Amino acid sequence: MTPLSNFQFMPPALSKLIESLRLLPGIGPKTAQKLAFSTLKMSTEQVKEISESLLDIKTQIIYCESCQNISENTNCNICIDDKRDSSIICVVEESMDVYVLEKSGAFKGKFHVLHGSISPVNGIGPDEIRIKELINRINDKPEIEEIVIATNLNLEGEATAMYINQVLNNSKSKLKITRLARGLPSGSDIEYADDTTILHALGSRVNINESL
Repeated sequence: MTPLSNFQFMPPALSKLIESLRLLPGIGPKTAQKLAFSTLKMSTEQVKEISESLLDIKTQIIYCESCQNISENTNCNICIDDKRDSSIICVVEESMDVYVLEKSGAFKGKFHVLHGSISPVNGIGPDEIRIKELINRINDKPEIEEIVIATNLNLEGEATAMYINQVLNNSKSKLKITRLARGLPSGSDIEYADDTTILHALGSRVNINESL
């Protein structure tokens, strides 16, 4: 990271905190500076609570063995919920997408998190994301009847959807494969969609072979 030369007269501890905050996505120099100065006004207990929370997500958060979503247990709360429809799996790129779709209340099935998308430009192929785990899950669970591919509607998301569709068609011919449709504009990310948009997209999903 480029040193913050404008802050060279600050106490080293404060300057270091500003640079550390800039490691977070979407945090620029001004925002990092504002956050760092805000911590000076907080109590020691509050700062300690924040630092402990940051450490906790690295030491306590693991991946669900079934859906690959983040969890504190071997199987996440969604996977162990008997009230969810186990016959339908919604495939998303990131864990954030699960929470966005859950917030809409429109989806009652289960999920599978890929943790990325296929991007040859960035050197990310099918083996770098959790597609193999998805295939194994489908092969091990005969009750699965439909896969809803909810990757983002950009080049990487579309490439990932096409690859998954091709692999699944070759491995399980009776599996229904659908894609989120109306409501999500091209080039958009699911995490930025509002609840109404998600409801429309889930409600009007189409056969992926007709949409690609």
